[in-house]
Amino acid sequence: MTFVPHRRRLLESTEDAEPMNWARALLLMGIAAGVLWVIEIVNWTLDQRLDRFGLRPRELAGLEGVVTMPFLHSGLWPLLSNTPAFIVLGWAVLISGLRVWAVSTSLIVVLGGLLTWFVAPSGLIIGVSSLVFGWLGYLLARAFFSRRLLWIIGAVVAAFMFSGLFAGLIPSVNSNSSWQAHLCGFVAGLFVGWLLHPRKQKRLPLPAKGKLRSSGPAEGTAPAPTS
Repeated sequence: MTFVPHRRRLLESTEDAEPMNWARALLLMGIAAGVLWVIEIVNWTLDQRLDRFGLRPRELAGLEGVVTMPFLHSGLWPLLSNTPAFIVLGWAVLISGLRVWAVSTSLIVVLGGLLTWFVAPSGLIIGVSSLVFGWLGYLLARAFFSRRLLWIIGAVVAAFMFSGLFAGLIPSVNSNSSWQAHLCGFVAGLFVGWLLHPRKQKRLPLPAKGKLRSSGPAEGTAPAPTS
């Protein structure tokens, strides 16, 4: 299986990541949100013409939307509604280190986008909400598998602050948003949390020195004669 060495390399690339200053992480997420706003304002002035680069399920021409989907929105209001969760949840991941944020975000975008491309109904899917749900799933899975107190507290606070997001995982017919994209992003986040933060196995204590026993005869003695 080639999965194990690939996972080991991912773990090695994130384990030694240096935590980021909270204020600096918040500044970087504010800049990232600003980039999304600039793109959407340009898209708005172009009568949403950039939307054609979004994800189109099971269409090869729409496969590029796996990467471009988070950068496009159907209007200013959808982006406005996603901005607080984007900044806060992205910040919660980023304070663990830029490398952790980059690896986890890239995996969530690609895996969540591919899942959406496979399972969502035909149409155009755009928006950063899939990534937002992915970050939420990642924070919950990281807390569950790592069992670090600080990460558990952070996951509980995030789940409480954005508890309304969980309604977006429920299938809906009349909603303008894609619950399939939300669910796929969330599942991708859970998977990435498990992938990057496996639960460590407990090591058995070594026997105390002087209490080691050998199953054979003692050194320097001959075995007892047999009749």
